[in-house]
Amino acid sequence: MKKFVTCIISLIFMFGLPVSADGVENIGGDLWDNFGDQNFYGNQQAVSDKQFEEALDSKTKKKKKKKIKGQAQHQSNETNEIKATADEPNILCVPTDLSIGGKVIIPTGHYEVIGEKRNGKPVLKFYQAHYLITELPATETQDDFEQETVNFVGIKEYKNNQIMIIFGSLDFNAYTIINVAE
Repeated sequence: MKKFVTCIISLIFMFGLPVSADGVENIGGDLWDNFGDQNFYGNQQAVSDKQFEEALDSKTKKKKKKKIKGQAQHQSNETNEIKATADEPNILCVPTDLSIGGKVIIPTGHYEVIGEKRNGKPVLKFYQAHYLITELPATETQDDFEQETVNFVGIKEYKNNQIMIIFGSLDFNAYTIINVAE
């Protein structure tokens, strides 16, 4: 008899509490309890079908593309690639000391080579870090030295104790000949 009474009390207790579908107690009721209250979600106004369509159209309209003026409109992907490589530094690995008149001016190492024109004549500047090591006068040429890229710097053999440093950029191609230190 004790078991029967205990089961009845536990069933009354279980089914007597208000419980929602997910098993959590629902003390405040559900949304249907507030069905007649218009201000339950705040001060809202009814929207007509026309207002709804206008709001929907304003959000789904295609944005107008801005027209690009000038050369940018007609540039190809190749032009963009060339401009991107122009910003990359030209690094030269010098495998031996280089000299002018027996005085070492470029020791073995890696250098960033920047070409510029001064008074219409090309000059190659050799930098390590932010320090200018030397400037060498160069000879401008139309030769691309069979390089695959527009921007380049390199070393070619020239004569017995001389090498040719070649340089190319969007602005000009140039070379300079320098002696190998003994």
